[in-house]
Amino acid sequence: MGSEIITEPTHTAEPSAERSLQLALAAARTASENRGYDIVLLDMREITPIFDYFLVVTGSSRRQLHAISEEIDHTLEDELGDQRMGIEGYNESHWILLDYGTVVIHLFDQETREYYALEDFWNAAVRVPLPELEGLQIDRPMVDELQGDGLQGDGLQGDGGLGLAGESAADAKPVVDEEPGMETA
Repeated sequence: MGSEIITEPTHTAEPSAERSLQLALAAARTASENRGYDIVLLDMREITPIFDYFLVVTGSSRRQLHAISEEIDHTLEDELGDQRMGIEGYNESHWILLDYGTVVIHLFDQETREYYALEDFWNAAVRVPLPELEGLQIDRPMVDELQGDGLQGDGLQGDGGLGLAGESAADAKPVVDEEPGMETA
């Protein structure tokens, strides 16, 4: 038999790994821009051949987890042309898993993240530094401050998904820099 001519380019692991990292970083940035916190990116390539990266993010309410999920989908699918392979937990909203093949994104509420402790379970994975998110990430104390004494229910207290426990939208007052002698409504 003669030799065959290959007309399609062959792909190496390196461009795939670069693409996976590009997707993971874009998802991390999107989560941060949508007020996700405690964002951790784990390099799984030395641990499993199934996927390259785990992104772990915490959200403060059901609405916020949905918004983060939808914005990550928009970024990865519409802007970067990737296709989500699956989604789990969207309706329950304690742990939403977005499967992009080489990148798996885990969006948790605080209690569920602490319970499953994925970073501890996959402690052999290398944490990828996220210096571009340092100024964007919300840390846990700031979220606690916004919510008072912590998460309550699914975060749907009539606050428009802001997680301001105990305040209804009618009770919320806009923050206005007042000049002396000016009154606010």
